[in-house]
Amino acid sequence: MRALWLQDKQVSLREDLPPATAGDDEVRIRPTLVGVCGTDLELVAGYYPFTGVLGHEFVGIVEQGPGEWPGKKVVGDINASCGHCPGCREGRANHCPNRTVLGIVGRDGCFAESFLLPATNLLEVPQQVPDECSVFTEPLAAAMHILEQVDFVPGDRWLVVGDGRLGQLVARVVAATAVDLMVLGRHERKLALLAGHGIEVTEDADSLEGAGFDGAIECTGNASGFAVARKSLRPGGTLVLKSTYAGDLNCDASALVVDEIQLIGSRCGPFRPALAALADGTIDPRDLIDDQLPLSEGVQALARAGENGCMKVLLRPS
Repeated sequence: MRALWLQDKQVSLREDLPPATAGDDEVRIRPTLVGVCGTDLELVAGYYPFTGVLGHEFVGIVEQGPGEWPGKKVVGDINASCGHCPGCREGRANHCPNRTVLGIVGRDGCFAESFLLPATNLLEVPQQVPDECSVFTEPLAAAMHILEQVDFVPGDRWLVVGDGRLGQLVARVVAATAVDLMVLGRHERKLALLAGHGIEVTEDADSLEGAGFDGAIECTGNASGFAVARKSLRPGGTLVLKSTYAGDLNCDASALVVDEIQLIGSRCGPFRPALAALADGTIDPRDLIDDQLPLSEGVQALARAGENGCMKVLLRPS
């Protein structure tokens, strides 16, 4: 089986991997389109000691599995939980201590000719949704998770820090809540995309210090982005951390306490509303696609995704 393999911070295209053996509750999926994510690039950089097949953003066809799944086009939750621990029983399956995570923790990913997921993780893709949209279900779900965590009051002032892949989706989701939204970015082309959706944008980070935003969403995953987001808030404001950080993050914890800043971590989100938004056209992410390459050029695709200013790179495994 052909797949993109990560080991010791090196990615290689392997042709000799045997297909994994499916468990009783698993399906085998042939991906038709997969997306390169910032997390994939961070794994290559070594932020988490993962060895195996990369990739977790996908749409594909079920080749083998129970019931009526074979032949259906699907997306799926990347967290494969145990279903038995207290967290799973209490509705916190995404934080199951026994979970595997597709292409990230203990489970080979979707940058391959086939891969496995539990059947309970799957959602069938409506016929009218093109692959170029449905492949965004996972990152859009992550962006929409913020709606479950924060009460966005129309007219409140919110800042999104970062105009990259995740920041673009977060901004489009938050803009639909009727808050007064601004996005800080550094790339003219990316900011133009957001402005085309009627979102106010700026490149002037210095002007945001002390601006008194009610909330800020940090989507850069770097210390400077965190600092800008923090300094933009009013006392009692909300700071949402949407990106992981490759190294340690230093901050003035006393100032967080004195200003009573609500700090919220935000990770994976609900697939069903994300897929529904793609199906009804509420969110159309196709303007974020910069390149599509075959799996045979997967190493080059990761390099392309890491280029400054690049948005979304997709791979076609078959």
